[in-house]
Amino acid sequence: MTAGGAASAMSGRAAVVRRPGGRSARIRAQVLEAVRELLVEQGFDALSVDAVAERAAVHRTTVYRRWRDVGGLLADVLDAAGADGWQPPDTGTLEGDLAAVNGEVEAGLTGEPVTAALIAASFRSPQAAEALQRFWDERYARCAVVVERAVARGEVPEGTRARRVVVAATAPVYQQILLLRGGADPLLARQAAAGVALAASRGLFVDERPGRRAEGGLSSFAR
Repeated sequence: MTAGGAASAMSGRAAVVRRPGGRSARIRAQVLEAVRELLVEQGFDALSVDAVAERAAVHRTTVYRRWRDVGGLLADVLDAAGADGWQPPDTGTLEGDLAAVNGEVEAGLTGEPVTAALIAASFRSPQAAEALQRFWDERYARCAVVVERAVARGEVPEGTRARRVVVAATAPVYQQILLLRGGADPLLARQAAAGVALAASRGLFVDERPGRRAEGGLSSFAR
């Protein structure tokens, strides 16, 4: 979700779309890499268009013309992170799938410093906040399949709301690492997955409002 597939996607290194031989694509890759490096090394307050241009070895007018400001740069880093091919694992059970997603979230938050830095920056930049919301929406949309598979297997009832299931399973990992700064806790990640899978099997995530069906789209990181 934020991790492994997803937030090593969040690191953006593999996520930046590169068109071989395309000058524009090469410049974008250089600039976004510079943004990620400087954000981790110096923090949001020290990030500037001029510093990014210097680190990327790109003329400052090119950066200003394409991205305009720091908010535009951060937004493009986040948008690039969502342009990967990540899909949630298929372990054969809802509990296993949620545990695997939690493992990737945990790995991304603890192994990629830029992930937490981008999340923190989103509180300082409206453009970055909007881009991060798009990232989360898209991630949760992809994760809806873990619930769809569980419905098809008969593990959870029809009408189970996918987004709520995935949010409930991953939230303890985000809180443990980002809010409590407690570091990785694989046991917590597995317990959260098991607890949510059990609750879902008992119908606690079914939308009981008339006319509503399973939330297959998780409106979509991080959704």
